[in-house]
Amino acid sequence: MKVLELKGSLRENVGKSSTKALRKNGDVPCVLYGGNETIHFFMPDKEFRQLVFTPNVYLAKLILGENQFEAILQDVQYHPVSDEALHVDFYQVKEDKPIIIAIPVATSGLADGVKQGGKLQISYRRLKVKGLIKDIPDVLYVDVTNVGLGQSVKVGQLNFENLELLDPKNAVVTTVKLTRAAKGAKGTE
Repeated sequence: MKVLELKGSLRENVGKSSTKALRKNGDVPCVLYGGNETIHFFMPDKEFRQLVFTPNVYLAKLILGENQFEAILQDVQYHPVSDEALHVDFYQVKEDKPIIIAIPVATSGLADGVKQGGKLQISYRRLKVKGLIKDIPDVLYVDVTNVGLGQSVKVGQLNFENLELLDPKNAVVTTVKLTRAAKGAKGTE
């Protein structure tokens, strides 16, 4: 998993007025859960944009004063009108404790159905997995080589080493749809 280094500062005051002052200065209040204690801190809005606005999943190396923590992005709350980040939650990871995280899905291979004129459609862009941080990949590759026209790959058919898939087993990850051109070619045969 890729690591992204973020620098923040510990918060001395936690409350409505201090939070408003932080936001006015372009900072975002953040919380780190999952450790021995909950840590309140803040960082500039620009600092974590590369963590939020990307399809990739990163392990965040938080530098807060003299302390360093490894964490994953848990939740971001946005302003309903301006779409500015109002609050960010991080979850501290430990090597021996499993985490739940959504990993991007990518396909590998050329589907048989696509060779016959179908169109590959990806329904799930991310899959929720549970596993140790050392076993979490950057991308989950789904082999679609043997998927024919009108066939699909479901979550229950997938298996990744040392990872537990948490999405419903009957959820369709990818499918090969029959296109109009393929229907026409099939009808003339």
